[in-house]
Amino acid sequence: MDSVEKRIGSRIQGKDRGWCFTPKAFLDLGSPEAVRLALHRMERRSAVRRLARGLYDLPRRHPTIGLLSADPEKVARALAERDVARLQPSGAYAANLLGLSEQVPARIVFLTDGPARHVRIGHQDIVLKNTTPRNMATAGTVSGTVIQALRHLGAKQIGESHIAHLRQTLSASDRAQLKRDLIYVPGWMHRLIDAIAEEPHA
Repeated sequence: MDSVEKRIGSRIQGKDRGWCFTPKAFLDLGSPEAVRLALHRMERRSAVRRLARGLYDLPRRHPTIGLLSADPEKVARALAERDVARLQPSGAYAANLLGLSEQVPARIVFLTDGPARHVRIGHQDIVLKNTTPRNMATAGTVSGTVIQALRHLGAKQIGESHIAHLRQTLSASDRAQLKRDLIYVPGWMHRLIDAIAEEPHA
């Protein structure tokens, strides 16, 4: 085992299971070619798992069913870190994260201010969709996820149960931030956000 591979292995072992990464995470340890070869050797002996071209993880293992699927959020974050970009959960995935939908979508979409990406991991498509600065103004916040979930559901599909759920589950600071972020949402969403931002009933 060469010194680059040893240093990469040491760094990986310092991470939690489930960590996703690209070769860029190790470019301070060796040349791009040395890093690529080291990861290839580590994959061959199952020290890491190759998810897609230039994308790996330190897989989680279940005592009964074995290796678990990669976490979509961690996959997307690895890609965003490589591209020095921000992420915002969007669409059905945003609604699922907030408990507004029980269905885990097969196509998981993140908005980004970086390059568009599409990676298939197992039976899931992970999509990074380039969008406007306005849509990224609330990126990385609970408020941003709420806005994207409401946008996905649409005005006609959002009922009192959705509003009550968000009012109860969001923290006071998140509800206050949501109110401040009204300037980034379409007019039809104002009434909904005002209702969500109210103090929950005891």
